[in-house]
Amino acid sequence: MSTATVTPELGPPQDPLGGRGPWLVARATSNLRRWLARFHPVGLAGALLFYCWSLSPSLLPRAWYLQGVATGISLATGYGLGVLIAWVVRKVGVSVRWSARQKRIGWYLLAATALIVVPLFLVLGSWWQDISRDLVGMEPGSSWDYPGVLAVAVVVAVIILVAGRGFRRVAQRLSRLTMRFLPAPVARASSVLVVGLVMVLLVEGLVSTEIARIAHGSAMATDEGTPDGIVAPQAPERSGSPVSLEPWDSLGREGRTFVAGGPDLQEISAVTGEAALTPIRVYAGYRSLDGTGAEPGEESMGILADHVVAELERTRAFEREYLAVATTTGRGWVNQDVAAALEYLAGGNSAIAAMQYSYLASPLAFLADRVSPRTAGRALFEAVYDRWSQLPAETRPKLLTFGESLGSYGGQSAFSGIQDMITRTDGALWVGTPNFTEQWRRITDSRDPGSREILPVVYGGRNVRFAATPADLADIDGLGEWDSPRIVYWQHPSDPIVWWSSDLILHRPDWLAEERGADIDQGMSWIPFVTFWQVTLDMVFAAEVPGGHGHSYTTEAVLFWADVLGIEDSGRIDRIFDKMNP
Repeated sequence: MSTATVTPELGPPQDPLGGRGPWLVARATSNLRRWLARFHPVGLAGALLFYCWSLSPSLLPRAWYLQGVATGISLATGYGLGVLIAWVVRKVGVSVRWSARQKRIGWYLLAATALIVVPLFLVLGSWWQDISRDLVGMEPGSSWDYPGVLAVAVVVAVIILVAGRGFRRVAQRLSRLTMRFLPAPVARASSVLVVGLVMVLLVEGLVSTEIARIAHGSAMATDEGTPDGIVAPQAPERSGSPVSLEPWDSLGREGRTFVAGGPDLQEISAVTGEAALTPIRVYAGYRSLDGTGAEPGEESMGILADHVVAELERTRAFEREYLAVATTTGRGWVNQDVAAALEYLAGGNSAIAAMQYSYLASPLAFLADRVSPRTAGRALFEAVYDRWSQLPAETRPKLLTFGESLGSYGGQSAFSGIQDMITRTDGALWVGTPNFTEQWRRITDSRDPGSREILPVVYGGRNVRFAATPADLADIDGLGEWDSPRIVYWQHPSDPIVWWSSDLILHRPDWLAEERGADIDQGMSWIPFVTFWQVTLDMVFAAEVPGGHGHSYTTEAVLFWADVLGIEDSGRIDRIFDKMNP
């Protein structure tokens, strides 16, 4: 008996939504239209304008996703300003009644403009980014990445707008409550003020306290590590050596890197052709405070500074020709190129003193802790200066000081003014100084008439000079005689750390009203709100560009130190420079 296989007939395709698919699509489309209708047309026009501005040139080339963030913030800002303008116009009594047809035409024009402008400025933005890349010596980027800018921008803008509407709802509810015992205008204004103040305090508290607290634990763990290839020094001239007062394990990650690095006497002698000494590098790590019970602040920094002075005594650093006080950044970093350049030029007859004041990396310290660099800078310099000043003037070393970024900011706090710096040092090299540094700002603002903010001339350049390249120390118009002691501010035109300021939100800085620096797109201009966010995001990878640009300060330090020290042996300088640039 045979069995037959029955194949069921295939019916029409089954709708997994049970026939509700078209209805759901229609409903989603309707909801989207209603959501879009909630946006003010003037606000959207403002957003479109700010979108175009956000893609204009800035100090440095940016990754497409960072550009997307900058554009998203600009979109939200433009929309908010557009809505604000429309509200103000309405409140002053200006009211225009548009017919349905006129409104429809207006929306069509806005949409048509967006369809043209949005892709056009994505192309222009990619082109401007390649110009910036060329100016700082980078390869062109991929234009195919740039459409992602729009996606990121839309997401960021929507998040900001949703948060803004939530803020408005909270303020409205608070105003309704306060209207029971306050006049309506006062209730509305006070509600907005109170909610805004609470938001600011929450954000400030999150950045300055919570983020720092959360990061502190992981930063301590990172600080315990040692980079590959870094081993404890055996030379007695280094902290962390077997005879050092500061154990190797106490120095922290950056401290260990610092004392284990740099040229030895054989390397220096091979370059200079003369007998050399082993350069002295002394350092105290934050872990040296363990068990002391010292409170963070002046007390703890004073203890660390005393540790450094004890190491200087142990290594007989006060008998060297040059003694340099270096203020570190973040968790204790010292620019190895700047330190090694000084040691080569000095023939190893030098000592560098530094200490760690935080476990936080520089970006977090930049946001959350601007007190510790100042406290550490003052404590270390004063401790070294007090001991140095007790020595006979004819035998004590030349006292130098240097620092980069937060190190420059903290190091300069040891001085009451430029005259104090000239009086108490034999030279200084300040590298990539942050805009909020009081000394830097005061000197820059008092520059000689006619000199540019980007390269100020101060008192004819007699003791203090600003430079982007070593040639600027002699080739700027208005410079007079170059006397000693010499104070040099080394800053690149394209360094956002130097030029970032909250003033960029509403005020055009002089450096964007003057001729642009050599490595900045000449098309860069100041735009309210937009420029602030552009420069803010430029800071993220400011040190990742080739040396000589952005916040990347490298082997040109040889030429800057030669000027500070007054060394004129060009053959010697060239050999050292070539050694540091193999």
